[in-house]
Amino acid sequence: MNKKLTVLIIIFALLLAAEVIFIGFGGSGQPGGTDAARRDESVPGDISASTAMSGTASGVSDTEDASDTDAVSEAIAAADEAGLDKAGRDKADPDVDTDDERPVDDLISLINVDGTTAAERISPPSGFERPPLDEGSFGEYLRNLALKPHGSRVKYYDGATKPWDVHVAVVDMDVGKRDLQQCADAVIRLRAEYLYENGKYDEIHFNFTNGFNAKYSKWIQGYRISVTGNKAVWVEKGSKGTDYESFRKYLDVVFTYAGTLSLSQEMKKIDLEEMQPGDVFLKGGSPGHCVIIIDMAENPQTGEKVFLTAQSYMPAQDIHILKNPANEDGNPWYPVQFGDELVTPEWTFSKDQLYRFAE
Repeated sequence: MNKKLTVLIIIFALLLAAEVIFIGFGGSGQPGGTDAARRDESVPGDISASTAMSGTASGVSDTEDASDTDAVSEAIAAADEAGLDKAGRDKADPDVDTDDERPVDDLISLINVDGTTAAERISPPSGFERPPLDEGSFGEYLRNLALKPHGSRVKYYDGATKPWDVHVAVVDMDVGKRDLQQCADAVIRLRAEYLYENGKYDEIHFNFTNGFNAKYSKWIQGYRISVTGNKAVWVEKGSKGTDYESFRKYLDVVFTYAGTLSLSQEMKKIDLEEMQPGDVFLKGGSPGHCVIIIDMAENPQTGEKVFLTAQSYMPAQDIHILKNPANEDGNPWYPVQFGDELVTPEWTFSKDQLYRFAE
């Protein structure tokens, strides 16, 4: 009897030890596990996450130069106090499991590791050519976006590294120090940077979710935006000028009150066959998301077209050029004729969700 009892105790002890080991491995927080998966899911979309970091001011106000920083903080706080989640603040969960241990260096030969721009870094697929773009056009600007060195990881606004490997290149553009520049904001940023670089200040304007038109031409005249509840008005309380630091603060205020919903109402929908660089796949609302087409190529023999996409996501992070998860060989180009759904690493769009900025 004693021998049987001893054997039973040993068996029970072994089973208990095995269970402890199993639980330990199951919660290890490896890429794709619980810890990594929660990082993006825990943060609300386009703008509302930023309000949690702000103070308790009730509106937006600006005085001279240094107070522009306060204007951004107060804009965030005003949105929070008014209970605004932009009505289109985007909360999106990844559609595709993008945990990929494959090193970036394993991508196929379409990637030129020495390239410093999108056009230099990413070659078209065999048989395809980049069509010429109008000099000074938005498409040409996007095609020639400066990139961080090959192999760079996507960084969040707080310096942390994005755990998902969804990109082939990272755009060399600051993300800011607040959780503001998320998906719609990245599209707004690229459009605004292009117009600013070309001195087209009158064309820099974006709608808030409530319909208010935030014109940069007013901002450079010394006006700032005051928000009370769901009402926004211009007040003459800031410094005049077009210096870049002030321009960035203007954008941060826009990021606070604009999102995918406002973009979907401001941009015009176009047919897939009319696609060109600068167009945006966009799902407005909450949840919502968008990716921008930064380049295209065409096969002159067959007429087939392909395109590249870029995005930011949540929390605010570097703008990055996306992989095509359907291509296991690392080819990041997407066919224009992709079927009914465009599957990107972190969102799926329908073919009728293509938009363009109005001229």
